[in-house]
Amino acid sequence: MSTSPASTVAPTLGTPLSPSAVRVMLLGAGELGKEVLIALQRLGVETLAVDRYDHAPGQQVAHHSRTIAMSDAAQLRALIEAERPHLVVPEIEAIATPVLEQLEAEGLVRVIPTARAARLTMDREGIRRLAAETLGLPTSPYAFCDSLAELQAAIDGVDGRPGIGYPCVVKPVMSSSGKGQSKVDGPAEVQAAWDHAMAGGRVSHGRVIVEGFIDFDDEITLLTVRAAGRGAQRGEVHTHFCEPIGHKQVSGDYVESWQPQPMPAEALRKAREIARAVTDNLGGQGLFGVELFVKGEQVWFSEVSPRPHDTGLVTLSTQVQSEFELHARAILGLPVDTSLRQVGASAVIYGGVDTQDVSFEGVAEALSEPGTDIRLFGKPESFARRRMGVALATADDIDAARAKARAAAAQVRIIPGVKPRA
Repeated sequence: MSTSPASTVAPTLGTPLSPSAVRVMLLGAGELGKEVLIALQRLGVETLAVDRYDHAPGQQVAHHSRTIAMSDAAQLRALIEAERPHLVVPEIEAIATPVLEQLEAEGLVRVIPTARAARLTMDREGIRRLAAETLGLPTSPYAFCDSLAELQAAIDGVDGRPGIGYPCVVKPVMSSSGKGQSKVDGPAEVQAAWDHAMAGGRVSHGRVIVEGFIDFDDEITLLTVRAAGRGAQRGEVHTHFCEPIGHKQVSGDYVESWQPQPMPAEALRKAREIARAVTDNLGGQGLFGVELFVKGEQVWFSEVSPRPHDTGLVTLSTQVQSEFELHARAILGLPVDTSLRQVGASAVIYGGVDTQDVSFEGVAEALSEPGTDIRLFGKPESFARRRMGVALATADDIDAARAKARAAAAQVRIIPGVKPRA
């Protein structure tokens, strides 16, 4: 555990919708933001959920909701100046972060964890250059490219310099949940990977990162929390670690996660060392999702998000305080508890169909197995590969928990055009 001077002390918590209220604005109100909002409300915080479309999951539970294009600097500034929240909490990447830096510098708002961290981590270039070039952390070989020709040259090499080679991974510099990501095994796949990245980015950026493929054993998320100390240490920020989370991805998209992920003690030490270095540099308070590749005792940094991570949905069933409760407590300057309560797993419930009339069947069957739970996110529209919910399961070991979570998720189906029964 490392410490540093606290950026804030714990506030006096008021009452929502009153002059004493602590007001928090979330920029991004998807399923992760929804859980953060619920955690904040349990602590008496007045919440405002902002998203790009109406009736987003978090907007359904917040005290207030607004719909704007958060990547539009003028709209974002106008909203924050009008609402004057005490804290602004970015929950997605597609945000006009220069505006957040300006407002923070003007003293109008505090950004979680900091406006600088929001800017650096909103795209893969800022955080990769920080990790590899500033902090000297181990990463896969990489290059940034602004065109298909540059991408091909980066893979092949130019002027006698070696390239990234095959296989490699191509990603938009700004996307989430693996969108726009491709594994490229040969020259015939480069054009398709470029096109997929252009279609999958959060905003039209025209820039990709190409990474050398690491033959790893496991890909983990190490949830790292910077939070206020207890008692006499209240004036310091302490770094806490959750137990590592293992996860399975398909086409770069998380489909399963489990906790704890077994790993060698030396690898865990290195993982925590890397996570601490990155999050100490980013500063502020809150929870960070640090993604790492592990092979034996070797560990490589992949990415970091200064917010709850989708693979961390498993913590709703495994930890004393979920990642959402940890984030809420940390940003309010309150002590946290990262203790593991039980072995567990999560499995994504996909839409399966494209429909704007969303009804679920099979929920009772999914919940019939002891030790299972379901979260339906409340998204107003379903797509075949849209994440519409998650199944959670606990068990005595990881394999049993994963099997239970998968079985529960498979029971839940979206039936389009069906009216809910009373």
